[in-house]
Amino acid sequence: MLINNSYYGFGRIILTIVLAMGLRIAPLPGIIAAFNPDWVLLILIYWSLALPERVGIFHAWTFGLLTDVLTGRLLGQYALAYSIVIYICLKLHKRLRQFPIFQQGLFIFFCLLLSQLLLFFIKNLQHPAQLHSTFWLPVFTGTLCWPVVYTAMRFIRISRSIK
Repeated sequence: MLINNSYYGFGRIILTIVLAMGLRIAPLPGIIAAFNPDWVLLILIYWSLALPERVGIFHAWTFGLLTDVLTGRLLGQYALAYSIVIYICLKLHKRLRQFPIFQQGLFIFFCLLLSQLLLFFIKNLQHPAQLHSTFWLPVFTGTLCWPVVYTAMRFIRISRSIK
């Protein structure tokens, strides 16, 4: 029986996003939990830059809704934040692919910051919220993790011939 390689590769893309969702909700001790970056968004950004014809806004919305359910947040807030960030990534993917990884890191910083600000805005609409210093930590750690995420995901994509 011949298996279509494109479906097999897409299954691996989904598997990486599901693993990122596991990292997102992993119970971490005390202060380390505040440093946990948004792994799902980092993986979605990678796939939208590497394979924009395969991973797009629909996937961002779908996995955003699943992240809302997993984290117990208001339904749709991660979906909105992920969709807006992935839309920007899709619009700029041809330019971003030409940048060195550390310049991409600056773009990743602004994407993660935009996502955090949208989540804070939505939370603030529900009830007034204070902006704590820990608010910025996932943005910085996600930016610092981008070279590792990029390298690992690129290795997976090339070694498994995901197209």
